[in-house]
Amino acid sequence: MLCKIIPEKCIACGLCQVYAPEIFDYNDDGIVILKNDNEAYQEFVPESERNNALTAYRKCPVRAIEITEK
Repeated sequence: MLCKIIPEKCIACGLCQVYAPEIFDYNDDGIVILKNDNEAYQEFVPESERNNALTAYRKCPVRAIEITEK
């Protein structure tokens, strides 16, 4: 599964980090970044984090997260 973030859409609500703290983090302005590589906009999600990533995707109110099954 591939996870892509769209920081321009992010409203800094914090839900993605609540549901998937091993994947998502925030920059100094509270905008979503990927925890493992804060310069990247996409990464493959480990199988162990799949459910957490899907929950974060579903809970994001502005669709700043995209999930693609690969």
